[in-house]
Amino acid sequence: MNVPQNLEHYWMPYTDNRRFKKSPKMIVSAKDMYYTTSDGEEVLDGLATLWCVNAGHCRPRIVEAIREQAGKLDYASSFSLGHPLPFQVAERIAGLAPETMNHVFYTNSGSEAVDTALKIALAFHRLNGEASRTKFIGREKGYHGVNLAGISVSGVPANRHAYAGALISADHLRHTQDLGSRAFVRGCAESGADLADELENRLIPLHGAQNIAAVIVEPVSGAGGVLVPPKGYLQRLRDITARHGILLIFDEVITGFGRLGTPFAAQYFGVEPDLMTFAKAITSGTVPLGGVIASDRVYETFMNSPGAGVEFVHGYTYSGHPLACAAAMGTLDTYAEEGLLTRAAGPIASAFETGVHGLQGLPHVIDTRNLGLMGAVELAPRAGAPGARGFEAFEKCWARGVFVRPIGDCLAFCPPLIVEQQHLDQMFGAVSEVLQRLD
Repeated sequence: MNVPQNLEHYWMPYTDNRRFKKSPKMIVSAKDMYYTTSDGEEVLDGLATLWCVNAGHCRPRIVEAIREQAGKLDYASSFSLGHPLPFQVAERIAGLAPETMNHVFYTNSGSEAVDTALKIALAFHRLNGEASRTKFIGREKGYHGVNLAGISVSGVPANRHAYAGALISADHLRHTQDLGSRAFVRGCAESGADLADELENRLIPLHGAQNIAAVIVEPVSGAGGVLVPPKGYLQRLRDITARHGILLIFDEVITGFGRLGTPFAAQYFGVEPDLMTFAKAITSGTVPLGGVIASDRVYETFMNSPGAGVEFVHGYTYSGHPLACAAAMGTLDTYAEEGLLTRAAGPIASAFETGVHGLQGLPHVIDTRNLGLMGAVELAPRAGAPGARGFEAFEKCWARGVFVRPIGDCLAFCPPLIVEQQHLDQMFGAVSEVLQRLD
């Protein structure tokens, strides 16, 4: 493939454009666990590209499903019209979701899914005669996309500071990381569940339960640095929200579709929320698709609302897009045929955990953490230059043929679910070499 000589016209997202365009990392193809660069080098994909390519790259069933659909029905609206695929995909998603979560509303991304879930929560309370419930509770270090409502409930400082004047009303729980007492923990820590009590002890008294619409959290915080919840923490949030009539939203854009060895993290933790967002892995990253899975209770509130007409005034031009739904069908087939949704509960997850925690003791390492096939190593920041050490480590890993994602001074690991031992050896071997040589 010809590499473009002029890079100036594409304004790249979440990128230091000036830095990238001086020394571009250009990918021209991918297959299974590897990219191929414009220089002809293979690079191991250690983050499922952006937490999404769970089935691996260019898998045959998915490619063929997209190709076939493109020649059959390229587009059809879901506004008072229908075509078979979104109904079929929704049925399959409901079959994977927790028992009472059976209704899917489609979006095109995780960011849109979060905004949709927040709108559902507002409308749900209004239909129940509780229109005062307009405030949301997120969590520090939480990431819920880049739309204004999602940034509002997120706890990423740089995002919030950039758009502070336009954010909606939200407050935040403390995050669950504590390097003083819970560093280098394998899986979920034994202590820390009481952090959830802040919701009942501080935030509800401060704002009034009658004014809070929903609490939204990632079961495992991904873009915040792979922060694993303590044992019992999510169940406490469920108990408190239920007691006070507050909806609980799980943002499963990263944890959905097998990342923890269950279809959704809700099943891994044994906690059933009222709403769940999904995206990314539903199509293994091939075609944009996202959505919200609603509980029967929430959905029936809308369907039983008085009067005729549109029950939920919301939607997107591409909701339930034929190509996206075809990609989802091919992806779900691949997951089922290869047993990928439960693979992160097996021996490969133990090997992954060993690889993550094998980095403990290397220079600058202040924490290692993991759950399922998600993990991170955290590095001590350089004085006056937070994030510099993490970014340098990322670039040096890339030069050694391994892609892992820098999140500040963390390196995140989230390989496709088809990962094998030799891939783990390559990934953690490269990271270990890099860390031993960092200044």
